[in-house]
Amino acid sequence: MSALFAFLHHLAAFTLVCAIVIEFILIRDELTIERARTLLRTDAIAGAAAGAIIVVGLLRVFVFEKGSAYYFHSTPFIIKMSLFVAVALLSIYPTLEFLSWRKALQRGQRPFAEPQKLRRIRSILHLELIGVVFIILCATLMARGIGYFGH
Repeated sequence: MSALFAFLHHLAAFTLVCAIVIEFILIRDELTIERARTLLRTDAIAGAAAGAIIVVGLLRVFVFEKGSAYYFHSTPFIIKMSLFVAVALLSIYPTLEFLSWRKALQRGQRPFAEPQKLRRIRSILHLELIGVVFIILCATLMARGIGYFGH
């Protein structure tokens, strides 16, 4: 069962990374109706993947792996979780902007997005990707027991 949950955790993590990369690519060019719709769908997939990461990750910590005592005494785990929260908080702004486009899209119109908002979204997505790189680093360190300060 542990291997299944490790697989699900990795699958959700790779899905999240792919969704962020797709958003980053789509937001670089001119905003069209189809591009805006794709961004909305991709952002929903990213949100679902993030939710799966949380649920499966918590199950791994408390049920299927080494136990919470191990993880809560691991510096990389604590940093990894902090980075995950930071990336999640960063993702709120793009999500709210994408959701604000729904009314225009329902009318079959191209949503209006101010250039500075699009630049801000690109910057945020860039920061999210940087955060993911450090999350992966922390996961690697954690898996090897580096930074463990328990008994």
